Amino acid sequence: MSNLAINTAQNVNLDYKLIGLGERLLAFLIDGIILFTYISIMENLVSLSDIFEIDDWGKRGLLGLITLPALFYSVLCHIIFDGKTIGKMIMKIKVVRLDGSPTQWYNLFVRWMLRLIDIWMFFGSIGTLSILFSEKKQRIGDAAAGTVVISTKNKHKISSTILEDLVEDYQPVFTNVTQLKDKDVRIIKETFNIAKKANDYKTFIILRNKICEILNIESKMYDKDFVETILKDYNYYTQNM
Repeated sequence: MSNLAINTAQNVNLDYKLIGLGERLLAFLIDGIILFTYISIMENLVSLSDIFEIDDWGKRGLLGLITLPALFYSVLCHIIFDGKTIGKMIMKIKVVRLDGSPTQWYNLFVRWMLRLIDIWMFFGSIGTLSILFSEKKQRIGDAAAGTVVISTKNKHKISSTILEDLVEDYQPVFTNVTQLKDKDVRIIKETFNIAKKANDYKTFIILRNKICEILNIESKMYDKDFVETILKDYNYYTQNM
């Protein structure tokens, strides 16, 4: 299984599954069904134009005009829905840049233009082979645009990051907690979680003493409550800055 390492705004490394041929093909087929349905409806509407005595050339022009959105369906959906078409939404996959950041319109436009080579030339064999044999499961359009397709299924619980659940009216206790860095808080939380599972109260004391030394603070809280408060205060200030 190939994964894409993404570094979040709070320096939390998350690995996302890179999507291969199967799920992408299903998303493509779903989008194809949507387009086929749309075009069929439009053709039926044009057939009603006999009522208005429109000639054959007029019908062709009208049909071309009202089916034009189908031509730009993919690129417009990707731009509007942040790297997703309806098919990708259903399959819970999306297009992102190689560093994990959201795509820009020009990335998606390049990717869309090269569908001509990847999908429509040689019955999609070029895109298929490119996805199957590239390290990051990219078709030619992805390689040119600097994009990959990843799963949006959330495999990461908040406990695996430095983030903390905060109630809406949470009131912080230690205002100077922002002297800590993300990497410090990550180490504190990882150590704290291990200590909680093992009921290791000695580690709680060590953590407390180290935090108090760094921040030059004192507190009458119990060691465990103190560390939990530090983690929540840090999240309060960093999430609201």
